Amino acid sequence: MHELSVTQSIVDAVLHAVPDGEIKGVHLEIGKLSGVVPDAVRFCFEIVAADSRLQGADLEITEPSGRGRCRSCGAEFEIDDFIVLCSCGSADVAVLSGQELRIKAVEVV
Repeated sequence: MHELSVTQSIVDAVLHAVPDGEIKGVHLEIGKLSGVVPDAVRFCFEIVAADSRLQGADLEITEPSGRGRCRSCGAEFEIDDFIVLCSCGSADVAVLSGQELRIKAVEVV
């Protein structure tokens, strides 16, 4: 379960970026094509955040859909799966978004 190490890295980054103050919440963006399971991150967050300034902080996760552009016909479309085919039949698709894994905001009091 690589989500444990991903979550540990997120917690470390937040604590490093916010050296003082009470942290009330963290907002993450985990793209649907990132390969990271948001529910696993939620579970790991409680474990990793225990006994730190993040203990008890709210974790909000948004999951943006993937978007792609066909290199053959130029069509842009939503991607919901790792196997990407354009409606024209081409598999030559550039992934434009959906692979994000970022800390969007940290709420500090």
